[in-house]
Amino acid sequence: MKIKSELSHLKNIGQTIEKRLNEIGVYTRADLQRLGPAKAYQWICQSYPKQTMPVCYYLYSLQGALTDVHWDKVPKQ
Repeated sequence: MKIKSELSHLKNIGQTIEKRLNEIGVYTRADLQRLGPAKAYQWICQSYPKQTMPVCYYLYSLQGALTDVHWDKVPKQ
């Protein structure tokens, strides 16, 4: 049974990030919040070891998705 992703409506989440989140079992905002942006980023990087996953884009995008903030407006702390 395929689970329907509910991530596309979140800020900063495009098709590629949504697909990669789905691959690690994240389908909803609640899933992402439970796992946390840092762990989700680490798991995505582990799934794609030969690709560069820019922290400034992926990690900030995931945090921004949870806080409804564009990735380049996420506070540095």
